[in-house]
Amino acid sequence: MSEEIILDINNLRTSFFDDDGEIKAVDGVSFKLPKGKTLGVVGESGSGKSITALSILRLIDSKGKIVDGSINFKGKDLTKLSTKQIQHIRGNEISMIFQEPMTSLNPVYTIGQQIRETLKVHEGIGKEKGNKRAVELLQLVGIPSPEARLKQYPHELSGGMRQRVMIAMALACKPDLLIADEPTTALDVTIQAQILELINDLQDNLGMSVIMITHDLGVVAETCDYVAVMYGGKVVEYQDVISLFKNPRHPYTVGLLNSIPRHDIDVEDLEPIRGSVPSPKNMPKGCHFAPRCPFATDLCNAEMPSLDHLGDDSDVRCWIYSDRWDGDPEVNVVDQKTTS
Repeated sequence: MSEEIILDINNLRTSFFDDDGEIKAVDGVSFKLPKGKTLGVVGESGSGKSITALSILRLIDSKGKIVDGSINFKGKDLTKLSTKQIQHIRGNEISMIFQEPMTSLNPVYTIGQQIRETLKVHEGIGKEKGNKRAVELLQLVGIPSPEARLKQYPHELSGGMRQRVMIAMALACKPDLLIADEPTTALDVTIQAQILELINDLQDNLGMSVIMITHDLGVVAETCDYVAVMYGGKVVEYQDVISLFKNPRHPYTVGLLNSIPRHDIDVEDLEPIRGSVPSPKNMPKGCHFAPRCPFATDLCNAEMPSLDHLGDDSDVRCWIYSDRWDGDPEVNVVDQKTTS
């Protein structure tokens, strides 16, 4: 990867602690995001996607803690910054869109008040100038009659409009990195497409880098340049998006691709991944995916493979590509892929 890197996460470990001990929610995650590009972080619920995003912004709750690793953003390790320093970065240089805007927007304040507050906190802008900027931001994200919308409360807007408001607030300070955590989950299909197109257009116009967190590979195919596939708190595969769809390397990635509905395949012919995601409190000893993997061997069940670079700009965490592989030497993971 020869592009300029804006975000470089290395061996990130975020754990939560309770009476039963340590729960490893993010367990040695590493990936890079080139400047101006979109990275899709994909995986089933419980894979560690959202905790990774919250770790970047140091928004882990009191029971959680970043216990190891580095988060290098524009040459600064965010894990080493003071509370005041990271507060300056949040909203200014890195912004985040959450999947349900009604949990992020305050129901007792108007849209205008909430956008003005964002501008006041980060840029010290007063009410009159704040109103003008708020109108410009709502226009930027395609909200009609922006002056009237400033006087409305969140419950008076549709789900799609509320999400656009959240995007407007996230863009208020022209961040270098936008993190979108399942930004279309609560929306219908038509509105989903509009929001994704909006994010793409804004990225092109503003030159932002984007992390798109999703469980939907269709969203990844439409919006992303690179993909990090997560499972059990770890990245199991990292590739550019075209290579990932054409030549997936990890059995879990193949399983996700084979689960995508297609117009030319009956629903009953889809191949869901057998089993379920293990609890973070009870992860398998070896490869976390081994209990669900059709290729698992004794080695897979006993030891966790490392995330290795295969020499074709892909990183994969799988024993199949190791000299220590103790299974069928002729196995080809890509042969198992049924989607195109």
